[in-house]
Amino acid sequence: MNDVVPLVGTCVLAVAVLVWAEFRRSQPARALAKLAASSAFVAIAWQLDAAASRHGRWLLAAFVVSWVGDALLLSARSRVFLAGLFAFLAAHVAFAGAFLALPLHMPALWAAMTTMGASGLLMLRWLWPHLKPFYRPAVAVYVMALVAMAAPAIAATAAGGDWRYATGALAFAASDIAVARNRFVAPGPANKAWGLPLYYAAQVMFALSLR
Repeated sequence: MNDVVPLVGTCVLAVAVLVWAEFRRSQPARALAKLAASSAFVAIAWQLDAAASRHGRWLLAAFVVSWVGDALLLSARSRVFLAGLFAFLAAHVAFAGAFLALPLHMPALWAAMTTMGASGLLMLRWLWPHLKPFYRPAVAVYVMALVAMAAPAIAATAAGGDWRYATGALAFAASDIAVARNRFVAPGPANKAWGLPLYYAAQVMFALSLR
């Protein structure tokens, strides 16, 4: 565990610089800090020997695809953003695979699917008037993937698994609200000030759960 402390510190520092860069609108600092922070959570998972288990391999795949999504979302172009959205959709599928590889508490799974599904519908209802037709199918599928990731994470924690599964999944879902608000509803660095720390906290929690 001590071996990953510098990597966790690197991620925290890079996220702080990233939020600063968002407010300063410094694109070079933003790109460097974001890729450094994302590389840190991939490195944490690798350092904790993620490839040694089926659950870990799914997580490692999710982290790598998330890194790709983070790189793509550095662009403001619509088509590149859409590619980033699909990268994160693939990441959520991989995260779901990781949690489905663990013992699950079935009543908690159904409860989480119901609750998260209802929350997802509310999110779509909020976003729908702000979405161009170009985005609507992709966003709807993305929300479904987010629910499919979060529900088994919560059920895995309820079955006696690491508390970081559920906490990380909920933090990830909250960070996606910030991304959606920034892209489609009310753009501004304030969205990044809370969305980015939640996103990176989620990824680091998932990675540290491998110890």
